[in-house]
Parts: sequence; structure tokens; C-alpha cells
Amino acid sequence: MQAGAHDTEVSDLMERFAHKTGLSPSSQRPQRYLWTDAFAVCNYLQLHNCTGDQKYRQLALDLVDQVHETLGKHREDDPRAGWISGLEETVGRRRPTAGGLRIGKTLGERKRDQPYDEHLEWERDGQYYHYLTKWMHALHQMSAATGHPTFNQWGCELTKTAHRAFVHSLRSEVPKRMYWKMSVDLSYPLVASMGHHDPLDGFVTINEIHRQLLHQSGDVTQFDLTREISDLAQMCRHTNWTTGDPLGIGGLLFDACRVLQMKADHNGFNDHGLLAALLESAFAGLEIFLARGGLAGSAGDRFAFRELGLAVGLHALPIMCSMLKRDRSTAFSVTTRSRLERLMPNVPLEERIETFWLAPANRRSKNWQAHEDINMVLLATSLAPEGFLTLDATPHSQATEIGTMEGAKEST
Repeated sequence: MQAGAHDTEVSDLMERFAHKTGLSPSSQRPQRYLWTDAFAVCNYLQLHNCTGDQKYRQLALDLVDQVHETLGKHREDDPRAGWISGLEETVGRRRPTAGGLRIGKTLGERKRDQPYDEHLEWERDGQYYHYLTKWMHALHQMSAATGHPTFNQWGCELTKTAHRAFVHSLRSEVPKRMYWKMSVDLSYPLVASMGHHDPLDGFVTINEIHRQLLHQSGDVTQFDLTREISDLAQMCRHTNWTTGDPLGIGGLLFDACRVLQMKADHNGFNDHGLLAALLESAFAGLEIFLARGGLAGSAGDRFAFRELGLAVGLHALPIMCSMLKRDRSTAFSVTTRSRLERLMPNVPLEERIETFWLAPANRRSKNWQAHEDINMVLLATSLAPEGFLTLDATPHSQATEIGTMEGAKEST
């Protein structure tokens, strides 16, 4: 984020979020929600990166702590207590992602003997794979920004834990599948069907985590992710990722941006032709979304966070285009370049979305208020997207000077 018209809006949004959810000042019962908090970590890192103000760096560190202390442990209304991994307190604090992380839903999880209710299930706790991958990305960004490998190592452990629980096979001769939602302790599936983009989210994010291991230590023996990457690569082959959902389209562009950055490293990363497929699917999805009248209607009929997720993805297009202009290597095919160029005319949609949701009147709508936390955070991400979209960050100072890092040092 460069100094400009939206700097004040981004800082105001993220400071309001910190106050509203009990991050700052710190609450005994903070309102933590894994998806939203993953974006928020990246936003605070970006605010620190563009202002140099240490309070934003501290907010990012404090938020990681709060997420682990809240969503890495059982709910207050659960008869179980402590870390959901089952580890005792001291070890659990060093390995906070060993048991995965709860979603943070309002209601407790559905028990094994309770009947399934589709409406209620949306409000019940558990673990989502696509939320865990967002948190892995947030931990990667923390590791890149601070220069401290422990955050990425926590991401590695979360990767392996999630893979063991969510990935399964009905028959050995077919590609494996994934559960969409698991119980809090990962002992049984709550929704057995597979999310459309879950294997994609996993493949891209695990490669991102693996790449960071190579960058920071060159030693991947402690966290060998070969099997996880192979399983997910097989699930991703010959898949059509097209969706007309704006949040899903934004996710495709986010994944494409990460794939392009990893390919640009020329470190042997093989995307199996995924980059071109993602760009093609994103283009097809945009055509569907706009043909259905996307971005029409009043604020009360629209979901801000879904549109803002698309805006974040659209911000990835100029980043990718700039990278391809600098890198003329054969790693990027003519097809990839042409598909990216075909998407570029859609970039102005990002400003259209942001302008609509920056209007105070539209933020007074019932739909905005019902999802205010994620709406605020995604609006901030769209206005300052680099902290979320760009994989490599430059540390401002030695991370070990800050409190959270003391715990990180102990775990290494």
C-alpha cells in the first residue's frame, strides 16, 4: 500500500476491528473467527510495512496469539478443556496448531448421534479445511515479514494435521477425496462432501509453505510435505475450477497469483499446467457472474465480503501482469500470457466494488451489519491488498524483540 487516498480508511477499519473483536484492548473473551482473522493478520502486516508503525506489527502478533489461544482450544461450553490437540498446556503452547483450529462459529459442533440439519450446520463449530489453508497463509506471511521460521513451522504442522484428518480414499485406485467439514477434534466428518476448491487451496498453500521452508532453512526433512503435495496434485488434475461465485472467482485469482510467484522463483516448482487453467476458469467465472447481473442491486441485497473477495483477486491481475513483463522466461507459456491479458479489462471492477462499499449509507444496510467483521476486514484487504497477495515481505526489525516471538523461540 502506497501513501494515498485510502490509508486512513484502512487504518480506521482495522483499528475498529481490533476494538470490536476484543483484540485491542485485549478481552478475556475475544470474538475470534478463523477466516476473518487470517485476512486481518495480513492487513496488520501491510499497515506496518507501509507506515513503519510498530503498533500494527504488535496487533498482528497479538492476533496470532489470540487465535491460537482461543481457536486452538476447546470452547468454554464444551465439557472438554485445554488444547484440542490433547497436548498439555506447555507443549500445546509451543505447538498450537497440532490439533488444528476451530472455525469460531456461534454454536457448538454437532455430535455424532445428532441428526444433520443443513441450516443449523452453517452456525455450528468444527473445522473447515479452506479456513485452515487461509490460516496457513497468514502464518506464512508472518514468517516472511518477521524473518522467524517458527510461524511457518506452525503452518507446516497444521498442514500435516489437516491432511491426515480431511483427506481420505474410498478405493486405492482412484484419486483421494476430502471432507468439507470435520469435528473440532478431527475425529469424524460433519459434512462428508468435498468443497469444489479445497484441493486447489491445499495444493497451492502447501507448496507456499514448502517454498518458505527452503528459503529460510534449506532443510525440509523435519517437515516432509512430499506426500501431501502429491495427493493434492492428483486431486487437482483435470478439474474445472469455474464458479460464478464472486468470492470463489477472487480465490482463483489469488491462487493464480501465488502460483505465478512460485514459478517465477525457478526453483523447480511444477504447477502441472495449473496457472493457465486458473486464469481460464476465472475468466469464465467472471462472464457468468456479470451475465447474472453481478454488482447490481441495493446494498441490502448484496453480500459485501463476497464482492470484496473478488476485488482482492482483481488486484492480483496487475501484479501478475507486471511480473510477466519482467520475466520473459519459458516458464510462462504464450497461453498463460494471453489469458492474463484477456482478464485485464476487468480490473476496473475492483474500484467499482470498493467505491460502493466505502459509501457510509451502504454500510448501514442489514447485510453489511450482519457480517460486519469480515466485511470490514475484506474492505481493508481490497484497499491495501499487497500484504495478502505478495508472498515475500521485507522484515523491518528483528522479530525476537517482541513478546510473541519469545514463545516462538522456545518452540524451535
